[in-house]
Amino acid sequence: MHSAVLLIEFGSIILGLGLLGRFAARFRLSPIPLYLLAGLAFGEGGLLPLGASEEFVSIGAEIGVILLLLMLGLEYTAGDLVTNLKAHYPSGLVDGALNALPGAAAALLLGWGPVAAVVLAGVTWISSSGVIAKVLGDLGRVGNRETPVILSVLVLEDLAMAVYLPIVTALVAGAGLLAGSLTLAIALGAAGLVLFVAVRYGRLISRFVSSDDPEKLLLVVLGLTILVAGVAQQLQVSAAVGAFLVGIALSGEVAEGAHTLLSPLRDLFAAVFFVFFGLHTDPASIPPVLLPALALALVTAATKIATGYWAARRAGISPKGRWRTGGALVARGEFSIVIAGLAVSAGIEPSLGPLATAYVLILVILGPLTARYTEPLATRLTTRREAPTPAESGSRVTEASVGRDGA
Repeated sequence: MHSAVLLIEFGSIILGLGLLGRFAARFRLSPIPLYLLAGLAFGEGGLLPLGASEEFVSIGAEIGVILLLLMLGLEYTAGDLVTNLKAHYPSGLVDGALNALPGAAAALLLGWGPVAAVVLAGVTWISSSGVIAKVLGDLGRVGNRETPVILSVLVLEDLAMAVYLPIVTALVAGAGLLAGSLTLAIALGAAGLVLFVAVRYGRLISRFVSSDDPEKLLLVVLGLTILVAGVAQQLQVSAAVGAFLVGIALSGEVAEGAHTLLSPLRDLFAAVFFVFFGLHTDPASIPPVLLPALALALVTAATKIATGYWAARRAGISPKGRWRTGGALVARGEFSIVIAGLAVSAGIEPSLGPLATAYVLILVILGPLTARYTEPLATRLTTRREAPTPAESGSRVTEASVGRDGA
């Protein structure tokens, strides 16, 4: 009987997510806010709380985080990461300063303490690679001159996560200074070793994993990723970082083949992850934090636009391209929820989960709008400001007339 209820509940969740995804695609929206709302509806205090399938959903959510980071790592080779780090690290520093500090300041002003401040700093810092990539494709901007700048900022954020996630993991686990430093040293050592091995021996690793049979390739890559993620978690390093490093180590045809095979699995389990996060957020806890979430969303939308503008200006992009860059970076999504999920699981601050949910909901909806309208709005305001007033136009005409008469 229990297994039948589990199958009915889980099947209903998957079917519901599929219908929500189709609804979002029809209106060219990101499905993330709909998945979060579905979790809120079926969690504690929701319309129809789940029972039997919650543990199964929890495991699926963990796999979802691992696959999100693996697929992110597959997007880049180790050489690309090193090149981006050397060329664009000032943009990454500005991005971190402008967007992490508002989150940390908000947590401290709310009286949540230093650990929650570090967590909320990450929530407000990291843009959503998935949402931004989809928006750029929908707007036909993949080939634009500013797109490499946008991708460079996102790559630097992803690299920063390899350092940031172990710190957060140690902090939320209550590890002391010595244990936290050891965890960070292990994470940095592992990241450095993987990058070195990937640069030097990436082809050998890819050849070892490679297979002409899609089934065998899928099993080897998925098994290796989950194994490394488990070992990383056992060492008190985030499982997500382990998965990210596996993705970086694979390159060439293996990375392309794995990306194609794993994309449907990633989409499935990532959707389950968002539902799981919503399940653990009481809808009644969102209204009290809605105003701080809205204020934080507006502030960090402005700081992301400023970040993109500065990074594009540094790369020699035209003013219109600078505004497009800034507007495209506003969306937050999957990784903000991943970071908040670490704190929620550890019980750091009860209001942190609801605030992060409301914050992501606001910016995942606002992000596509800023990507589309920031540049035309800024151009219109700039043109209006530079346009001469009627009085100035009249005086210029008079001066010109006098000059011609005098001539």
